[in-house]
Amino acid sequence: MYNTTESVSETFDIDPALVQSVLGTTDGNLKTLEKYVDCDVFVRGNTVTLTGPAHEVSRARRVLDELQATARRGGHISPAAVKHAVTLITRESPQSVATVLASDIIARRGKVIRAKSLGQKEYVDAIDDNTIVFGLGPAGSGKTYLAMAKAVQALQTKQVSRIILTRPAVEAGEKLGFLPGTLNEKIDPYLRPLHDALRDMVEPEVIPKLMEAGVIEVAPLAYMRGRTLNDAFVILDEAQNTTPAQMKMFLTRLGFGSKMVVTGDITQVDLPGGQRSGLRLVRHILRGVDGVHFAELSSEDVVRHQLVARIVDAYEDWENTETKGREQ
Repeated sequence: MYNTTESVSETFDIDPALVQSVLGTTDGNLKTLEKYVDCDVFVRGNTVTLTGPAHEVSRARRVLDELQATARRGGHISPAAVKHAVTLITRESPQSVATVLASDIIARRGKVIRAKSLGQKEYVDAIDDNTIVFGLGPAGSGKTYLAMAKAVQALQTKQVSRIILTRPAVEAGEKLGFLPGTLNEKIDPYLRPLHDALRDMVEPEVIPKLMEAGVIEVAPLAYMRGRTLNDAFVILDEAQNTTPAQMKMFLTRLGFGSKMVVTGDITQVDLPGGQRSGLRLVRHILRGVDGVHFAELSSEDVVRHQLVARIVDAYEDWENTETKGREQ
């Protein structure tokens, strides 16, 4: 707890029309803010009083100002968003925070998709600035979802004429040959997460027509062999499950007017028989190559349930301990 002899107080008003959005249902956002700043936050009506060390009061005020600005733009504020705002303001300048919270990628039926952390914003900017981007990070860090949003944006603004989404069909305990159904039915579960993300961004009834016209293609990685992908936004998901040969094959499909985003989590390799991951190897081969960028996301960029970030951190701590144990 802070030393009360060194405390200061600041009182200010929140726009009455924005109070509920900023504070959250049953003050859930306010309670989250109090967990991450070392000062007292007292609210009466729309008047807020902050009491504590000057730097903590200033930090809490900046967070509340940013949340008001987000609410004014019609953005939804959740406890997770409050945590992200605190993290960003702690690490970055107010200008950086405003940039992250204000940059929309696409909107559909009132739902706005934007970067929610500085790491995600840097990733999105890298996609704009480079031909090939590798998005590396844990589950829930937004690497695939944001890549999909940028692909839809590129299609809508006519930067490309088609979107190609692909994944390696790696068996996780089951062999494709033993699964029921046709080949397409066997492959479909591997591609389902890409379909799900796409439906969040494109009207579901329109997707079949776009796929029939070849404007959107969702296919296993093996289907990319022998092709040249021109004027396309191409996403390779779950790339940690590619072999080095598959990764080289995919990257050399790049055609004129195209952009590639490769996403994966090198801590979750499912390749059988201890095969080397093409994603791990390509980091060493292509790092420093002009036009290629490696974006590293972390647990701080996880925007799923807050527990997911804690799970990611716990696994990283355990793996680091195991590695040190083997080295000793």
